[in-house]
Amino acid sequence: MSRAVLREEFGGPEVLQVREVPEPHAGPGEIRVAVRAAGLNPMDWQMAGSARHAARFGITGPSGFGCDLAGVVDEVGQRVSEFARGDRVYGGVLAGAVADHIVLRVPLTPPNLLLSTPDGIDDATAAALPTPGLTAAAALDAIRVGPSDTLLVGGAAGGVGVLAVQLARLAGATVIGTASPGTFDFLERLGALPAAYGTGLADRVRVLAPDGITAATDLHGTETAETALALGVPPGRISTIAADRHVPGVHATGAFAAEPAALERITDAVAAGAVTVPIAASFPLDRIQEAVALQVDGHVHGKIVVTP
Repeated sequence: MSRAVLREEFGGPEVLQVREVPEPHAGPGEIRVAVRAAGLNPMDWQMAGSARHAARFGITGPSGFGCDLAGVVDEVGQRVSEFARGDRVYGGVLAGAVADHIVLRVPLTPPNLLLSTPDGIDDATAAALPTPGLTAAAALDAIRVGPSDTLLVGGAAGGVGVLAVQLARLAGATVIGTASPGTFDFLERLGALPAAYGTGLADRVRVLAPDGITAATDLHGTETAETALALGVPPGRISTIAADRHVPGVHATGAFAAEPAALERITDAVAAGAVTVPIAASFPLDRIQEAVALQVDGHVHGKIVVTP
């Protein structure tokens, strides 16, 4: 037998159940991955909690849980040449990553993605990268962030934000990151100038950037996007990933808009020590409800990882 986190109905963390299931095996054209770590993302519990949100990804009934994983290929079916037994891999698998094993058909089709894990990157770090890394890359690429920019990042201390800040700094940009005051030291260590979100944000940004900002990415809602517009940033130099309403002219984007090669570039930067991936907490698989509840609470700075 094998274990998997399953959801029979939509709801909060309480609907996630660890179940004993028949151990899956790779058939012709398939591989099996022994999961060593799964990284949690807001989209995971949003899909588990809302039929409307799940339907956007083609999920209409009971399902597995989680998208980002890292592990080892331990079975290879006939007619598979892309992977070999013993390969370390990481990537994204829609609604099925939090399990002991997962079987995948090769070649994978979007949105599923599986890449070789570089030497020097542990499984927890690799599992924390796919969705946040691709989302951060898409958000920055949409607005062409470069060395002449002063960039405002909304939600800079979150899972996507910590990568967006570091990638923008690697591109040579000056970065101002919005967050709660308790995270300011954390953001400064990442190379960002911190600013408290909420009423008066525009005034605080003016103090930090007296010559103005040139671009912005809003990783939570629209406050940062609206502030950037008020500060004179053209809509075409503003991106959002989780806007609760449409802001005219602003780029609405997300992980699925990024090129898969972007994830490899980010992973290479992590392997080289140029980007860090903060792991805020790690939970065993049988404490999945606790892990998701902590993330839903919204006060974790860094990634939450689930391990077998």
